[in-house]
Amino acid sequence: MEATGPRPDRRAERAAAKRRRDRRGLAIAAVSTVIVIGGLATLILTSPGWPDVRDTFFNATVFKESFPDVAKGFWLDIRIFIVVELVVLVLGLIVALIRATTLPALFPLRLLAVVYADIFRGIPVVLLVYLVGFGIPALDPPEGLLTNEVFLGGMALTLSYGAYVSEVYRAGLRSVHPGQREAALAVGLTEQQTMRHVVVPQAVRNVGPPLLNDFISLQKDVALISIIGVSAEAFRIAQIQSSTDFNYTPLLCAALLYLAVTVPLARMLDRWDRGRVR
Repeated sequence: MEATGPRPDRRAERAAAKRRRDRRGLAIAAVSTVIVIGGLATLILTSPGWPDVRDTFFNATVFKESFPDVAKGFWLDIRIFIVVELVVLVLGLIVALIRATTLPALFPLRLLAVVYADIFRGIPVVLLVYLVGFGIPALDPPEGLLTNEVFLGGMALTLSYGAYVSEVYRAGLRSVHPGQREAALAVGLTEQQTMRHVVVPQAVRNVGPPLLNDFISLQKDVALISIIGVSAEAFRIAQIQSSTDFNYTPLLCAALLYLAVTVPLARMLDRWDRGRVR
């Protein structure tokens, strides 16, 4: 009877084959990336108009001179974004809860919530900023918040994004299985306690990524308040500096500052989504 050799380890073979595929895929990805990026860079840098573009948009001297003022204006953008985001979170949840209730006595509130969501989701943000920023002061209110451009711009953003976020919350509330609510009621919780301790926490967890995606858009749309005369905003400062000598490098400063916030938020959103899938 012939002696047989050791039985091969199939698991080790599969692991080795997977490593080879991964290395081959990584090498192909690296080579293709170098080819594409290198080709685009060559195409841009060898184009006849590149020297003019470099001096107009990528001027190092202008960048150093304009960056401090643009960064100072961007701090105002950040503060507006944080305040509007907090108000939108509360406003959107309130509207969603009103629309989710079935009490007959709250029908007028449900109707108002539906009208609010339909109207302010249907108006473009830039148009809403114009309407609020110039319409309310036209009513000749007393001096105060209603004549402050920053407040009016933040109000317009809040009204617009509050409508969008209310729909996100409403989708989250509807995603919670009815059995969760029934189980909470069965153990003695009231309707309000069930909504507060069972339904709403699960709904918020379910819609976390869509909410974060909306706030990435909100952070960029804060620049729209410059159209109603907010001169201390980053984009407006960059515009003013660019208009003096028709060099658009200050706009690049503003773009880089926005990217410094939106890119990490986008990567956080991707990581959150992957974690939910796992």
